[in-house]
Amino acid sequence: MVTSDPIADMLTRVRNALMIGRPTVEIPSSNLKVEIARVLKEEGYIEEYSVSNNGSFDVITVNLKYHGDRRHRRPVISKLERVSKPGRRIYRGRKELPRVLAGAGIAIITTPKGVMTSAQARRQRVGGEVLCYVY
Repeated sequence: MVTSDPIADMLTRVRNALMIGRPTVEIPSSNLKVEIARVLKEEGYIEEYSVSNNGSFDVITVNLKYHGDRRHRRPVISKLERVSKPGRRIYRGRKELPRVLAGAGIAIITTPKGVMTSAQARRQRVGGEVLCYVY
């Protein structure tokens, strides 16, 4: 299936897997999606991710992270929200980068220096396209 917004598709797949308590989710791979998964792992929102070939195309396998024991577990990610969309791109300069939940969440930004959180972009003094909020 070809989607007009592959990043929204990735976020929806992760959101749906978290809602039903799945331990992993497979997502069609792209360089940008791998970078988003890398940021989610660095920030502690997912356990691990790996890229493998599923016959005809590459897939990212994301191991999701939960709080608590097996019977009373809650997802670490409570919300994934797409910000910039293909029809309406949202760009922010380094001084206008968002702070999600007063620092309790992250905004994932794509910048000329790569994909990073808004806090990292602020430290590197760059702006960019706000892809999504995670908290």
